[in-house]
Amino acid sequence: MGSIIGSLYAAGYSADSILYIAKKMDWDQILSNQSSLRNIIMEEKNEYNKYDLELPWVNNFFRISTGVLEGQELWLKFSELLFPVYKIKNFDSLDIPFKCIATDISTGQAVVLDSGELVSAVRASMAIPSVFTAVEYNGRLLVDGGIVRNFPVKDVRQMGAQFVIGSNVTASLLPANKVNNAIQVLLQVAFFREAEDTKLEVPLCNIYVQTPLEKYTMGTFSQANEIIDSGIEEGRRLYPQLKRLADSLNALYGKDSNYKELPDLRGVKISSFEVNGLKNTSKDFFIHTTGLLTNHVYTPRMLSYMVRRAGGTRYYTRIVYHLDPLPDHSAKIIFDVTESPLTFAKLSLHYNQFTGISAILNVTSRDFFTPNSRSSFTLNIGENFRAKAEHLQYLGRDRKYALKLFTQFDQMNFTTYSNTKEAGIYNQNYFLLDGKLGYSTNRDVTVGIGTRFEWTRYKPSITSALEFKGTDDFPTSYVYINHNSLDRPVYPRKGVRSELEGDWVYTQNPDLQLHTNVQDADTVTVSSPYPRIVFHFESYTPLSNKSTLLFMIQSGMNFQKGNVMNQFSIGGLTNSFHNQITFAGLREGSYYTSSSAELQAGFRYNFYGNLYLTGRANVMFNNFINNQNKFYDSPDFLSGYALTFTYNFVLGPLELSAMYCDQWKRVMGYVNIGIPF
Repeated sequence: MGSIIGSLYAAGYSADSILYIAKKMDWDQILSNQSSLRNIIMEEKNEYNKYDLELPWVNNFFRISTGVLEGQELWLKFSELLFPVYKIKNFDSLDIPFKCIATDISTGQAVVLDSGELVSAVRASMAIPSVFTAVEYNGRLLVDGGIVRNFPVKDVRQMGAQFVIGSNVTASLLPANKVNNAIQVLLQVAFFREAEDTKLEVPLCNIYVQTPLEKYTMGTFSQANEIIDSGIEEGRRLYPQLKRLADSLNALYGKDSNYKELPDLRGVKISSFEVNGLKNTSKDFFIHTTGLLTNHVYTPRMLSYMVRRAGGTRYYTRIVYHLDPLPDHSAKIIFDVTESPLTFAKLSLHYNQFTGISAILNVTSRDFFTPNSRSSFTLNIGENFRAKAEHLQYLGRDRKYALKLFTQFDQMNFTTYSNTKEAGIYNQNYFLLDGKLGYSTNRDVTVGIGTRFEWTRYKPSITSALEFKGTDDFPTSYVYINHNSLDRPVYPRKGVRSELEGDWVYTQNPDLQLHTNVQDADTVTVSSPYPRIVFHFESYTPLSNKSTLLFMIQSGMNFQKGNVMNQFSIGGLTNSFHNQITFAGLREGSYYTSSSAELQAGFRYNFYGNLYLTGRANVMFNNFINNQNKFYDSPDFLSGYALTFTYNFVLGPLELSAMYCDQWKRVMGYVNIGIPF
């Protein structure tokens, strides 16, 4: 952290500016390996950051992840902040001379960084082992200098400083009873040498500032304000001493009138480029995905946006750049790229009261069958068996067109209800074969056409007053338009997601019988094609740093009677299966209807770290097109509520909910862990 603060101050940022940056920084985003969902191309968003564990296929074997951060967003933030001094390659030429310390991972020796790329030097100096990846710098692989010299007073003296003020915010080594996990062991061992070195460096300071921060760690960025307040309090205590020093220096040398502010450089003309590290993708593809045009002026934010665009293809693990000034006042941009492995094995766990507990296994490979493609196979192994396979083929130079072939099989058990009571259980087998062609106008919108074939078999395992038995199959052609501008795949804070699909359902081929407790079996026949509309809309609006307003609309409409095997299923808080319309207040499959429209509003509050509390209220209107109460006794109006406590941890969200429906008049619990299949 010393190198970060020091470089910003040396470049010309004032203390107030650095304070503002620290408070406004999205630390969760900066200190992660994840990009904002908004940067991901549309065809990749559904699978992005969905699994708990991802193992890359490297050197003919699936490798365990190192668990360390590449720091892509960190690189980009440093590049933006230090952009005004990109021309300075000798750090002594900064407004205030600057050096930082790193450690050569091959020798264990301290390396003083005083020239080259300032962003890379800072990033190397803060590469804490087991937390951040090492940085290659001038032919050396470097990590955090704090391992050998976290408090480099000797180096400051060698730079010519005659009076040294040192501030140390590093806590001492943990006692043995506090070292409880592998990360703590690694950090403890890594900083043995640093602790000893600090004891030698502290006496070399004229004024030593040590803020009591024992209850904080190097990872408590969410408590930045409290830590800053501690520093200000210590500064006030030392103010008389610092004031006397300033007055003495001013009396001897006069007030410093040569202080320079941060250079006012807002953009640079890029006249050429270089790309290093490509193997599986071409330079043309990389530059095209960034959108870079030579002889155009770019701001640092525009350059970051270009990097995120390329990263959004998911072909690259890390992309960093630096600028080399040219004699004509333009610059050459040099990209250093680390490509992602082409194949990953993925694993996650999921549980809720409807689907039960399951392990979700996935293998995803790019360019396996054909170039510019993504193929995947996913299994849901648990109380309900599910499987799906997909091949996504990108078309065209800019990959805005995509052909998707998809198949899925589900074997699930559904509970039936009668007068708010559990009445029976039936087993449903569902098979889907789907092909569609989509065009993405940008990173947020896709339009397309497709055709799918669906087959459903229904078989009661515990009979009820209403009993279906048999199969049905039918093809459907459709057009669709999808929009997704959410910032996160899980618990987004802002953005909109919407899906609109217009269907033409062709002739159905049912082999289905209906039994009730008051009549013999009826054979259900459906022959006429019919239109169908499905719509989903959800929006998230931040009201403050802690609170978010939620709004959702869901609707499904079949424009013909007799669609017994293609109805909309009402209930549940988690979208888990086809034709489902979630409803706060009811369990999955509580009712079935041929037409439904739901409005939901909610409020979510992040009261600490990863802890959330969400309240929802919704109303639903049913049976407004082709009432089918002959088959399903669904009410025309429903209203319900839910209150959800969430802890968002490594396995995904742990959600504990209490639900209430005005029509059922009872409180129900609901548990969901992780992201569903």
